[in-house]
Amino acid sequence: MAPLTESFALSDAPRPRPASELMRPERLAAIQPSRMSFTRALMNRMLAERWDIRAERFDVDAGGSGTVIYSIKTPRQEFSFIGFSFPPSRTARTGRIIGRAWDMMGTLNEGPASEADVELARRELPKLYRGRATPKALVWARANRSMRIFDQTLDALAAGHQPSVEMLAQVCYLMRNTGLDGNGTFGTRSFPSLGADHALGGVLEAQMIAAYLMREYSCDLVEHLAKLKSDKAVPLDPALRRFLGVGNGSALGLIFFVHRHPRLIGSWLAAREQAITEASALPVGQGDARIDTLIGLVRRAIDFRREDRVVYETIANSAEIADDLEKIAAALTELRDSGLVAGRQETYPLHAIARRLEPIIKPEALESYFSLLIELVPETADALAASVSGADEVNVVPSQTVAELIDLVETQYQWALDIDMSGPDAYKYVWYKSETAEEPRRGARIEAPEALDLGFDICGGVQTLLADLRAEPNSELTVARFLMRHPAHRYLVARIQALRDMTYHTPIANINADSFTPIDLVRLMNAGLHGVDKTRDFLRRNLRGVLYHGAPTPDEIRAGKEDVWAYPPEPRL
Repeated sequence: MAPLTESFALSDAPRPRPASELMRPERLAAIQPSRMSFTRALMNRMLAERWDIRAERFDVDAGGSGTVIYSIKTPRQEFSFIGFSFPPSRTARTGRIIGRAWDMMGTLNEGPASEADVELARRELPKLYRGRATPKALVWARANRSMRIFDQTLDALAAGHQPSVEMLAQVCYLMRNTGLDGNGTFGTRSFPSLGADHALGGVLEAQMIAAYLMREYSCDLVEHLAKLKSDKAVPLDPALRRFLGVGNGSALGLIFFVHRHPRLIGSWLAAREQAITEASALPVGQGDARIDTLIGLVRRAIDFRREDRVVYETIANSAEIADDLEKIAAALTELRDSGLVAGRQETYPLHAIARRLEPIIKPEALESYFSLLIELVPETADALAASVSGADEVNVVPSQTVAELIDLVETQYQWALDIDMSGPDAYKYVWYKSETAEEPRRGARIEAPEALDLGFDICGGVQTLLADLRAEPNSELTVARFLMRHPAHRYLVARIQALRDMTYHTPIANINADSFTPIDLVRLMNAGLHGVDKTRDFLRRNLRGVLYHGAPTPDEIRAGKEDVWAYPPEPRL
């Protein structure tokens, strides 16, 4: 068994984990969806504020061609989603950015949709990279049907009965997201310009509401087409509609995102760790109702994992995680019934359960427990989630001395200095952009010797920087003058200076090494930050999963029905 980690020393009170533990890619990869994930945080706010989401126009013919408009009214602002439906092409469709045909393209705009907005979007969206968004556009979106699941659902509804739950549960969506582009892409409005008072001014909120509208559109479309196909058609059962999410696939580009947005990553991780710490320190004891609540949440997660029909190749499968969650449930039951943890009185029993079980359960199970703990401090968690931010810019502090910068590097980046960058495997791989696919790739350097390496070589960069700093004879020389002599270090110096007060920001890894598993950081973004459920590895390059799995419907949002929707059970029809 693995030894207890330094963050769970036997006598310690709960505290955020040190970066030396949390920032390892294999640990980041294990983080599970939680109340802090962007989709769930946004949905909780939508429920609290009772957003009004309605289809104002659904003009689609039996072949699948047409126009749809959704209205999204929040207490502060109104938005519109203009979508165009296309007949699915079995030859031109692709989820990759080089695609030229999609089953749906749409734009999320500020304000209600005018006919001029519709016509401009109709003209520009299909051009994609040659197109230009309006000043009101926040996100351009694309999606494709899951052909087999969509068609079988359509046939079932048209025949007058519900589709098979077993069939739907194989993927848990009717359509999958193939692109959510904003923040200046195609001329969309930049997110920093929105400001804190904007209804979608939080981190990635514009993309997240666009993804939710994909979910609603997919259900509305299949019902609409069923009605056009048959007079006997029935709508989706509300339980099925809630169970279905929107598919999501992500690849290696998210690794660049992690490295290029260190403030955002660090801010989110710090907020989540603080929420876990506060929940772990709750003074619960025998008979405490909060323990019953937590047991109920763990049981819900166990049932969700037991019902999971997804096939996992390299990621821990749901059956194993369910078995480990049973151990957590047993420990919580003992605490509720006796006030003890493993027969002992503990000052911080919820923390003690994690501390004692960590060596014998999978990291994904432990992180699931932490995610569920957060539900015991909802107000704290929501406030922390709302505080997450992260400006992209980093600036040099020119007055710092070489001696001070050396001390900073040696103190905070010893892990990067300790990695051997002289061995044959240190630069085995190169990160490049494919000319044909226009996508980030990772390949053997020997196979692409002329490729421009787009990866962030933090280890090599820090080691070279420190060597040049130490070679400077005048330790009181300012960083400004040092960079005049070594301009290649400017970005790295600015980054190191800008992040000096952050606990978390950079994964502890050499991403060019043979030992680095790229999918680990993709999992962090998808499961942890975005809130994607049932993430599974595909060829160790792509990660597929489900967004808004079990999320409330627009009717439930308008009613403000605040209830646990994560880990949805399979509907019993």
